[in-house]
Amino acid sequence: MQFRKIKLYHYPATRSARVKWVLHETIGDNFEVEIVPLYEGKQYTAEYLEMNPNHNVPMLEITLENGETTTMLESGAMVTLFADSFIDANLAPKAENGGIARADYLQMLYFASSWMDMMLWQIRIHQDILPKAERDEKTCERYREKFVSEVEPQLIARLSKHDYICSNEFSAADIIITHNIMWAKMYGLCQHDVFSRYLSKVTKRPAFIKAFSDAKQFNLKPDKDSPVKANFSG
Repeated sequence: MQFRKIKLYHYPATRSARVKWVLHETIGDNFEVEIVPLYEGKQYTAEYLEMNPNHNVPMLEITLENGETTTMLESGAMVTLFADSFIDANLAPKAENGGIARADYLQMLYFASSWMDMMLWQIRIHQDILPKAERDEKTCERYREKFVSEVEPQLIARLSKHDYICSNEFSAADIIITHNIMWAKMYGLCQHDVFSRYLSKVTKRPAFIKAFSDAKQFNLKPDKDSPVKANFSG
């Protein structure tokens, strides 16, 4: 993919950090980053909503060499695109080769960015984001139990078998899996030793270090007077 400009709309340690990571892995530092202060409610401004009606991050603006532009809003799609477009980074089994390795890679990439994301998001919003009157402890506990009983055993089995989530080679699926394990640990999940061993490897990657260099700016809970409280819709 020949591009003229890449711009990532980002908030530290959130799902946009996955995209920042894959960009560092594939194109180095050759992209722009704009911080969207989520807890200040900037994602609900008319200007931002016109670009991203989902009022979230990541948002990625891509300008190709021929002047064509597009905007992407899904982190899994962004990670997939850059892993496939920059084959020299060796982040994905080649699509044209097909086969079991490609199928397994896609399975784990989307397992992480859909199934795992959904459970972790439900835990997060019912524990930290929604107004207390709207929180549902049963929903939170249901997904905590589901994550421990259904998701963690699958990850443990894989990470006990090989170094990374699909094989002994790092892939773009590990980018999203790593972020989700870190996210899960914030809520007391993923406590098995295998997760700590895994994170000790992947977090040494230079691209990870760059992508999460701002992670200390992240707060789990918005301030009680944060504008996000009034606008948040789930």
